[in-house]
Amino acid sequence: MSDVVEAPKRGFFARLKAGLSRSTTALTQGIVSLFTKRRLDEAALGELEEVLLAADLGPVTAANVVERLRKTRFGREVTPEEVRAALAEEVAAVLAPLAKPLQAGGARPFVVLVVGVNGTGKTTTIGKLAKHFREQGKKVMLAAGDTFRAAAIEQLTIWAERTGAGIVAKPPGADAAGLAFDALSKAKAEGHDVLLIDTAGRLQNKAGLMAELEKIVRVLKKLDPAAPHACILTLDATTGQNAINQVEVFRSVAQISGLVMTKLDGTARGGVLVAVAQKFALPVHFIGVGESADDLQSFDADAFARALAGIPS
Repeated sequence: MSDVVEAPKRGFFARLKAGLSRSTTALTQGIVSLFTKRRLDEAALGELEEVLLAADLGPVTAANVVERLRKTRFGREVTPEEVRAALAEEVAAVLAPLAKPLQAGGARPFVVLVVGVNGTGKTTTIGKLAKHFREQGKKVMLAAGDTFRAAAIEQLTIWAERTGAGIVAKPPGADAAGLAFDALSKAKAEGHDVLLIDTAGRLQNKAGLMAELEKIVRVLKKLDPAAPHACILTLDATTGQNAINQVEVFRSVAQISGLVMTKLDGTARGGVLVAVAQKFALPVHFIGVGESADDLQSFDADAFARALAGIPS
């Protein structure tokens, strides 16, 4: 009998806090250095706004945090804890209306098109979503629509095997729109609950790839005029403010219905999620704070706000 005792799995708030540690450290160190035994005057508020902007929280959220403190604490000595509490409250206020789970219902199959720039974690996210829906008892089909990358097709095939999902895949270079059409036809015929469609990573200057995305949407509508029922954009937190540009480009091509923010554990720029939410008011379905399947979790605005501000659960 083995003497090895397996370490208990950490709860998601603990993983979230660990994943956001770089963002939290950058923010809280700036706040502590500003507000250790200091009165809250205009100079301090100006410096605080710079700290918040450097954390990619965006100008609106930064201004709102500053205004909240100006109204409640101006001219008084303020502690770093009070500033962090104000930050958490403002972030939660922005994000709470947008924390919406991705629910596959109504249509059968419920078609989810996943789009995003190269390297944002689209294919991995689809695999994790397959696990998420399979755990709900749903019959899931995957479509390996990133036909430009053999590695993406192989990766999605492995996820299908791992999660017990079906898969439609063709050799690299195959027509992605035709593959999506075939996948939806097969998912309908076989009674699948959810169809998750991968797409090629589209760089913003690749007009041909964007035209292909429009074609995929067009052929899906031939089989189901309401498809895709969800169009999810994956964003890589490490890109900082460039994430805003990506949302603008993809919204011009497809009707983005929600976001997944990945790689929050790899950056000090996790605040960009707040800036994106503030600007576009798009639902945030999931966030990723690590490589394992359990590190993609439904978005909880309060937990995110507390973790980002360094406030214990």
